[in-house]
Amino acid sequence: MRVGLLTEGGYPYATGEARVWCDRLVRGLAQHEFEVYALSRGPGQEGAGWGELPRHVGRVCTAPLWGEPEPRRGGWGGRRQRRRFAEHFGELAAAISAPYGSGAPYGSGVPHGSGAPHGSGVPGCSTDQADRFANGLHGLADLAGEYGALSAALRSEDAVRTLERACRTLGAPHGAQRARVADLLTVTEALERALRPLSLDWYGDGAGGDPGLAGVDLCHAATGGAAVLPGLLAKRRFGTPLLLTEYGVRLRECYLAGTAGAAGAPGAEGGRPLSGPVRSLLTAFHGRLAAEAYARADLITPGNTHTRRWQERCGADRERLRTVYPGMDATRFAEVGEQGAAPSEADDRTLVWVGRIEPPKDVIALLHAFAEVRRWQPDARLRIIETRRGEEPEPDGYPAHCRALADHLFPDEAADAHSAGDNPVSFERLGDPEVPTLADAYGSGGVVVLSSVVEGFPVGLVEAMFCGRATVSTDVGAVCEVIGGTGLVVPPRNPRALADACLALLSDAERCARLGAAARARALELFTVEQNVAAFRGIYLELMSHCPVPREEVGEGGGPLPFARPAEAHVPGRWTAGRDGDGFGHRPPGPAASRPAPEHTPTWAGPPPREPLGVGPRPSEEGA
Repeated sequence: MRVGLLTEGGYPYATGEARVWCDRLVRGLAQHEFEVYALSRGPGQEGAGWGELPRHVGRVCTAPLWGEPEPRRGGWGGRRQRRRFAEHFGELAAAISAPYGSGAPYGSGVPHGSGAPHGSGVPGCSTDQADRFANGLHGLADLAGEYGALSAALRSEDAVRTLERACRTLGAPHGAQRARVADLLTVTEALERALRPLSLDWYGDGAGGDPGLAGVDLCHAATGGAAVLPGLLAKRRFGTPLLLTEYGVRLRECYLAGTAGAAGAPGAEGGRPLSGPVRSLLTAFHGRLAAEAYARADLITPGNTHTRRWQERCGADRERLRTVYPGMDATRFAEVGEQGAAPSEADDRTLVWVGRIEPPKDVIALLHAFAEVRRWQPDARLRIIETRRGEEPEPDGYPAHCRALADHLFPDEAADAHSAGDNPVSFERLGDPEVPTLADAYGSGGVVVLSSVVEGFPVGLVEAMFCGRATVSTDVGAVCEVIGGTGLVVPPRNPRALADACLALLSDAERCARLGAAARARALELFTVEQNVAAFRGIYLELMSHCPVPREEVGEGGGPLPFARPAEAHVPGRWTAGRDGDGFGHRPPGPAASRPAPEHTPTWAGPPPREPLGVGPRPSEEGA
């Protein structure tokens, strides 16, 4: 099977999100051939290069969602083309500037199982507005295929005027009506970047008979947002099945970050705060795009129930939702987990917090809770271990504020004037001699604490469970689903409840050991790489069983043509030429950073040479 993996800001780049699980998925499904279509988010990501790719990755195409658009020839000077663009962009602008909840929801009534009443503000729940958004989106894609890139048209005065008319329409939301010219310019610039995938030459219209996405059997979008657009176009044009995986809902990230971190948002690059009208329009765009992706995807695989609720709220059909937990490498924590919470390996009176010191993690509440713990347990200690890399900037001085609060709450009390004081709170960094690895960090204490107020899938909590540690967590995101009764859960922003739970575990070593063993068993059952790969292996086969052949290989009556494409017509393996290797697909050794940075133009490996059935490579090729 040939799988087109659609990513944004991650794989195959050496840095970025979702790159680790994508790499594990590709390596675990070596029986399939993968083609990677990647969207990058910044020059730093492209400068870091790619990670090491397995040999069954036959093709990698990249394109930027940042910077100025690349100049491409296009026939946008005619009146007919401008009129068609105004029509299609007008439909898209009207959809994102319309109030949520207007019209009838998707399907009939409320989205199945969403629990959202009619007109409740569900993004994209109106059939009329959803149709207008889809018509505008695909109309713009058709224009890009006929006349060239959309970049100039989306940044033109016509686009700004069309968006302004949509915002001034009677009944538009108050935020959209307050948009000024500067706001409209910012929105059109963000839309141009988010819609760049519509203008790419990934859809089989390249030179030299390049099939692009027309030649894949399955499109797998590894995240929501702009990465879904190539899959939507491939499904509409070629009938290619679309699988959408989300471990963090992009729309939720837009709400939390005020769209500053969303793809195509100017505030994400320059750090400029976005105005209310800009946030309103861009959030509406991502809401409509999410609803369109959920409506068209053949199967949606959320990473947890928390993400699944968001998807149902946005109109996803419950029958096409299947939860697949992210797979994590448990071997790194095997030694600490098998040792358990023995006093010789960890101090039973020590609390451990591991993560990035930033406001959503609420380290301030943790310090206040530990002050209460010290009142009843004077020998208790707290180790705050930061995972932020040295070259990454601190988030608005928040770590310095936490250190100042710790010094204020827990002053160093020396026995005399000639001895140094001892602070029960220590701030350390992962990689220091005391904590060289994550396993050492979690193993340095008897109880692991998570104090976040905002959390998606708690990766750190799963890592602590792999280490066999008892945990105290706040009830945010998917924490309750992950912990499953093997740890204590308290309300967020409640230092007293957090302190009571920590004291309950610090005073009962047997209970800590029992909860830690149960947590490790649950993590090994649900959150390993093996279960994740096995789930997607079955999903791939299930999707192909419903669509076994491409659309062009269908007979006159609509049925499939048996043996239209023999199995030996495409043989994946080392015969396929690699992007930067020799003629046999071998890549040179060495780190990814030593290889030249990928270009923004796709590279096609070409079909492999035909070999007689049952005959392997010649002896001279074995060592090539």
